[in-house]
Amino acid sequence: MAGNDRAAGAPSTGPTPVAAGKCPASAADTHGWGSPARSDDFTGSASLNNWHLYDGPGHDGNGRRTPDAVSVSGGDLVIRSDLRGNSGGLTPRWVGQKYGRWEICARSTMAASTWHPVALLWPVAEDWPVGGEIDFMEISDPWRQRVEYNLHYGAANHVEQHVTRVNATRWHSWAVEWTPQRIAVYRDGQRWATSTDTRRLPPRPMRLALQLDHFGGPTFPTGAMFVDWVNVYGL
Repeated sequence: MAGNDRAAGAPSTGPTPVAAGKCPASAADTHGWGSPARSDDFTGSASLNNWHLYDGPGHDGNGRRTPDAVSVSGGDLVIRSDLRGNSGGLTPRWVGQKYGRWEICARSTMAASTWHPVALLWPVAEDWPVGGEIDFMEISDPWRQRVEYNLHYGAANHVEQHVTRVNATRWHSWAVEWTPQRIAVYRDGQRWATSTDTRRLPPRPMRLALQLDHFGGPTFPTGAMFVDWVNVYGL
């Protein structure tokens, strides 16, 4: 991100210029969200010191999530999968929050339908499903031409789903805005879905997570998720 004068890989704790980077546009620029409270632009491997890398069973027990699947290369965070069923995930060491705005610039490679790239908000209290889940970019389509917003809510894990069609093998910004009244999601600065039933909104603070999830099935071809930057805002 241009104009960033902090040390390479260090998280921002104050005003930082907002820019679209490799993405065509950002919600922050389009809607005037101002400077992020937290950010990472993955300018070096030291960026990973700001994140907790998963090390344990994969999604629903499929394969493993290993730190070896996560790296920084060419100014991007990279999460890869392999034929053995391994992949990765990470969450920032920053404190979670109730309400706010989160935005990433990302792309994903085509892969077997096994592999789901996802950017989400997860309950800090680890009380899923009652604590909710906001998947503001989830891709189950192996061709990466269909992206979902999935809002999980309630003890029975109900799901409200919305779909947008776009070539997600190219760079796009994905954002979520969570207020007491609604959740809105954005692609390249344009809002494409809104949830207004307040009974479905998470009850407690959430934190960002970036994952390449193993949903079971053939692991070939493998795939990868690339993230150019992450920004977090208050309301």
